[in-house]
Amino acid sequence: MNGTTPASSANGHAAEWTPDSWRSKPIKQCPDYPDKAALAKSVSELKRMPPIVHPTEIVRLKQHLRDVARGEAFLLQGGDCAELFDYCEQDAIESKIKLLLQMSLVLIWGADKRVVRIGRMAGQYAKPRSSPMETLNGKLVPSFRGDILNGFHEDERELDPGRLVRAYNHSSATLNYVRASLASGIADLNRPLNWGLGHVRDPELKAKYQEAVDFLTEMVRFMGTIGAENEKLHTVDLYTSHEGLVLEYEEPLTRHLDDPTAHPSQGKKQYYDTSAHFLWIGDRTRQLDHAHVEFFRGIANPLGIKVGPSTPVDDLLALLRTLNPSREPGKITLITRYGAAKVASLLPAHIRAVEDSEYARTVVWQCDPMHGNGRSVSGGIKTRRFSDIFSELQQTLHIHKEQGSYLGGVHLELTGDAVTECLGGSEGLGEDDLSTNYTSFCDPRLNEKQALELAFLIADHYRCERRQKADKA
Repeated sequence: MNGTTPASSANGHAAEWTPDSWRSKPIKQCPDYPDKAALAKSVSELKRMPPIVHPTEIVRLKQHLRDVARGEAFLLQGGDCAELFDYCEQDAIESKIKLLLQMSLVLIWGADKRVVRIGRMAGQYAKPRSSPMETLNGKLVPSFRGDILNGFHEDERELDPGRLVRAYNHSSATLNYVRASLASGIADLNRPLNWGLGHVRDPELKAKYQEAVDFLTEMVRFMGTIGAENEKLHTVDLYTSHEGLVLEYEEPLTRHLDDPTAHPSQGKKQYYDTSAHFLWIGDRTRQLDHAHVEFFRGIANPLGIKVGPSTPVDDLLALLRTLNPSREPGKITLITRYGAAKVASLLPAHIRAVEDSEYARTVVWQCDPMHGNGRSVSGGIKTRRFSDIFSELQQTLHIHKEQGSYLGGVHLELTGDAVTECLGGSEGLGEDDLSTNYTSFCDPRLNEKQALELAFLIADHYRCERRQKADKA
């Protein structure tokens, strides 16, 4: 190959792609660094760094997502809204791993499918903002755009290109500890009770979890009895993801590497963005003729696209044709996020547009019930009502069933800590409770108990479906 990749552009014509071809396009949410020399230094340093993830891992995730698109597996994706450099420490990393494992245990029990796990971690350091400025302590200052760009504190709001390298270092350290934890047996299915329930005290929720644990424990015991136990029971795969917002970070970490699926004699290479296994394009940066779509159409990673109330049906199909011209199953995950009040009127048309097109059964449908349900309460505190999150997810499950499509995943902002950021849930958190432990520097997250409640909602849905099929048979 000659270092460029032909791909279909939005108008259907082949166009040459390079890692920097995005620079010729208009761009939104782009940081305008005042110190260009410092930016060039950081980018040059990133180019010399080894990949954070390996192409073999990326290809393995693509294979798993192909299974999700075919209805043979379920995708669980979750983590912080805006990851902070300070979250790169043992307890914070372990709490997220354990919560994702707990939720996947529930989903395996309920859906009777393999679960693909992707964390919003080891790189989710950037956040799009609706305004470049905000008022802080009565003073107009640049908005906080995530640790990769600037700091939250008032005296750190200027853009600092050195943070690009810090983001690389913190991502690498986080992923290193994730891998070490999994290798040490944190996910061993032979001892699921060791995952614990942390601060969860609700008897009904604990009883449901115990039922799931008992089911899997008995399954593992039986497999051991017949000699079918294998190493897959002792660990799991956990992939990383983030919104691909800062292209000055993504470009230098995009490498022209051998395709692990190709025979060595073929010498085939692909461009991989080695900053993460999975990246997504946000609702604010999915314009067909803009820089983010241009950049991501050229890489081999699996990609997500946020789909919301402002997504025209025609744009959705055009994005699929641009980002996945070969119609590779599992390459694109459509992450729907409408809000509880709008999902019923908008989702069916998007489903029909895709499922009635040449992309039928090639995409992963994933529900993000978080981002369309934000609200502010007294004092300007940002929160979400658990009842709205629950409602959007429940409606999405039923709509996919009615449309004959498969909701293959859920995308959540969550933490394993006992935060009080989202209202409601079985704990009945009210506005007065928000100040108890509100620690997010951006959007509110589900705590462990609320996240597990959603996992049981999905599990119950698929258990009911299985019972109905069994009754009909």
